[in-house]
Amino acid sequence: MIPLRAPAGELLGRIRRVREAGDVPLVGDERLPEAQWAAVRDLVDGAAVPPGTAWATLTSGSSGTPRVVLRTAESWSSSWSEVSALLGASDEDRVLCPAPPSSSLTLFSLAHALEGGGPRPVLGRSAAGATCFHGTPQGLRELLAADGPPTVRTALVGGSHLDPALRAAAEARGIRVVAYYGAAELSFVALDDGSGLRPFPGVHVEIRSGQLWVRSPYTALGYLGRPGPLRVDGDWATVGDLAEITGGALRLRGRADGAIVTASATVIPEEVEVALRTVPEVGDAVVFGLPARVVGELVAALIEPVDTGVDVATLRRAAAALLAPASRPRVWFTGQIPRTPAGKPARAETLRRARSGEVARLGR
Repeated sequence: MIPLRAPAGELLGRIRRVREAGDVPLVGDERLPEAQWAAVRDLVDGAAVPPGTAWATLTSGSSGTPRVVLRTAESWSSSWSEVSALLGASDEDRVLCPAPPSSSLTLFSLAHALEGGGPRPVLGRSAAGATCFHGTPQGLRELLAADGPPTVRTALVGGSHLDPALRAAAEARGIRVVAYYGAAELSFVALDDGSGLRPFPGVHVEIRSGQLWVRSPYTALGYLGRPGPLRVDGDWATVGDLAEITGGALRLRGRADGAIVTASATVIPEEVEVALRTVPEVGDAVVFGLPARVVGELVAALIEPVDTGVDVATLRRAAAALLAPASRPRVWFTGQIPRTPAGKPARAETLRRARSGEVARLGR
């Protein structure tokens, strides 16, 4: 395995050379702290790579230190024709990939272009000449905010929850939006064209004790070195996401290991965030557990307000109208939400900033 960090203009060539040599590229974010990158390289030097490994990706690190996920060539290549059809793109098109190449969704697009005849990747945030998009909701939001009309006609959006208002804004600009649920360990699991999440072609899903299990040709081999949330039972696998199926549509409720336990009640942060995003004064929200004596954790929320800001009384009234008592945040913060390089909310960093006083607390 070869750890790589290089400017965008050099990266594709270096990945191609590593693959042609029969080795496994592991792309790191140039913004990753040097100590963390050194730890990744030490892990690579000290661990054996299983036979059949072709690609390695770093998890987002939204809940802590990134892990190295290993996968075969077929676990990605078997979905390339479906992705090309979703994007309506060929190798003559260009796909904007604003998330860093270290993220699994961007590295997938690089692999697709290098070995599967996919659209040529445009790395960074400039959409000049791009006809399609593959990134997170945050990347789509930045695309819509950029000057000038976008040339993008199709957006494939994953990595975190897609706000219906953001979908509507993109569609009003003439962009066809396909959202998806997936994971670095599972790749594509389900697609949503606006009518709800349905299994990706070739994927079967079932719910066991509230957790989503998938049978899929796209599942990763596992991890390098230290373990992670991926669990396998025969042909089935899970990363512990909570879900339910209603009317044939899949509804994600968040990850089981991210649940907040407060006074014997279990609160799913993602469900609270969806409700808070409907409040007019709230631009975005991330919900997390704040350690507390007696009750275990308090439900806390970091609010990224719209231009006019927000006050705690408004937030409490909205929470009382939208949420069950146990799910209402008891502690409120305001400020910019920290995000992973791919644009997903960084929960571990949010908790750290809240505890250190780096974000403003609203009321008492």
